[in-house]
Amino acid sequence: MAKFIKQLFSATGPLALSLDGYTPRQPQIDMAVAVDDALKKRHQLVVEAGTGTGKTYAYLAPALKSKGKTIISTGSKALQEQLFHRDLPNLVKALSATKKVALLKGRANYLCTYRLSQHVAHVPTDDPDVMHQLAMVAKFASETRSGDLADCIGIEEDAKVLPYVSSTADNCLGKECPDFQDCYIRKARLNAMEADVVVINHHLFFADMAVKDTGFAELMPTADAYIFDEAHQLSEIASDYFGESVSTKKLVDLINDLRAIYRADIPDMLQLGKTLNKLETSVADLRLQFGVDGSRGDWREKLADKEICAALHRVISDLDFLYQVLKLCLDRSEKIEHPFERTLAFKGQLERVFDTAQTGYSYWYETTRRYLTVNITPLNVSAKFAQMMKDTGAGFVFTSATLSVDNELEHFNASLGLKPTQSMIVESPFDYQQQALLCLPRYLPESHANNMPHAIIKLTLELIKSAKGRCFVLFTSYRMMHLVAEGLTTQMDYPVYMQGQMSKRIILEKFTRHGNAVLLGTASFWEGVDVRGSTLSCVIIDKLPFAAPDDPLLQAKMQDCQLQGKDPFAHIQLPQAVIALKQGVGRLIRDSKDKGVLVICDNRLVTRHYGQVFLKSLPPMRRTRDLAMANAFLEQIN
Repeated sequence: MAKFIKQLFSATGPLALSLDGYTPRQPQIDMAVAVDDALKKRHQLVVEAGTGTGKTYAYLAPALKSKGKTIISTGSKALQEQLFHRDLPNLVKALSATKKVALLKGRANYLCTYRLSQHVAHVPTDDPDVMHQLAMVAKFASETRSGDLADCIGIEEDAKVLPYVSSTADNCLGKECPDFQDCYIRKARLNAMEADVVVINHHLFFADMAVKDTGFAELMPTADAYIFDEAHQLSEIASDYFGESVSTKKLVDLINDLRAIYRADIPDMLQLGKTLNKLETSVADLRLQFGVDGSRGDWREKLADKEICAALHRVISDLDFLYQVLKLCLDRSEKIEHPFERTLAFKGQLERVFDTAQTGYSYWYETTRRYLTVNITPLNVSAKFAQMMKDTGAGFVFTSATLSVDNELEHFNASLGLKPTQSMIVESPFDYQQQALLCLPRYLPESHANNMPHAIIKLTLELIKSAKGRCFVLFTSYRMMHLVAEGLTTQMDYPVYMQGQMSKRIILEKFTRHGNAVLLGTASFWEGVDVRGSTLSCVIIDKLPFAAPDDPLLQAKMQDCQLQGKDPFAHIQLPQAVIALKQGVGRLIRDSKDKGVLVICDNRLVTRHYGQVFLKSLPPMRRTRDLAMANAFLEQIN
């Protein structure tokens, strides 16, 4: 069979004949043969595939040619869309494949026609943005076949209207819904059940596992093989789903849902209206106990604060009163039953956050400007994940451009309890010696020094001038990004786009369309961003992306590591930072014709012994400490 796969990827094979610009690449063929073997023999395969390997086709072709059903899971919606709308159709056509393919997203991505009609009839708020967006979604509803809200033009991922036009597991009426037959999420799931290749994302995979764990019906069909792309994200996402969290956002959603029923069906139940207002106030008061800005920290410490405990007890008490009032409303509207059950479930969850005695978990909280979430997260998911793989009896393929640390896959395998039959690191086919230059500038202040923002502004202005814009500046903190943005915008002729000004997709479109722009971003721009060609010729990274030492989850993992007699820095902090840096570096060279300069403004790469671990994990670029050389390289390519 290896022979058959090799033929598909050969110079005379169907891919070469059908796809423009296709040339056979040995790393891609090696990976495809290994994937095919794992699918057939149902074993575990781990592949780090360097940028440019063509890993997507290397796993899609064997999946389309295999006998069984394959589920492909990605880390981001962007890659999910690209796989389903671009890569899969190209390959299905090239290979004349007869397999049925389907796309399945999480519930929040689909239009709920029932909630839309409810909120159009009784507009839930006087916010003009929501009113305008409701009209846009109503127009989309009359035209769509899939109900996928990503196709609704003008509605971004963080649009205010989304909670009003999509459902959650909490507020979905299921078979009792009057629109059940035409439900888009139901249709998407039925499609996935019947398909041979299903494209999902990691969040959906774990949400399904968590549901199966509690004995509910599964969302996803069981499969013969699972392929995880962007697999470096898995253990973190798994931790979220294997734990428990309670959020005031969901509580606010419940209040809004009940208010809509109150206004539409039982407006004479004045006590319900008053009770909802009282609960809304106590939820807002609880959030205000944590200060104005977003933060995260140890939940156990917060429970020692009497005022926070009192605020939490007020929310529980108001929830309890709401529960009593809803009892009186049950025979007035059949719509009350579902929120009534949710109210009881919330009360139980909020009471549980006082119990922090279980070992092996981190108890931490996070606030955004509007909401508070309390999380109970397991410190190790490897045993649970390994058991799940064993139970399915399926083949498992894990791939990403960033799995190894210092050319070893041990950190990744241990995080998920993997015992792969085969592991491989497939080198990138790009000629990094010719295409890229790594600059570690001399004479920079220490990364935490007060004059560091000024030094980065000065150096970035020089590089932007040489590169004629065309720069990504990636930061490890919002604070540094804002300080540098202020300094740059006043002294520059090129447009500067900064994360947070508009949605990620629109920022990237504007950056690419302009051709000579500068983009400033934090975490979400370090990965999953693909800008090819001369539009991007310089990536500047402010410092090594170590997780914040006061991060409560990190602290708990480090304590746990110490108890096992291991070095937390070597086992947890360093591997995480190396993989994050490799992701950021991967933005620069995306194609065999790309050329560019990578600048890392952190002396520790040279002054600390662990700097070598980072450098050995990066692509083999030429290195310099002279900024003048970096500028000359940029001037030459631009």
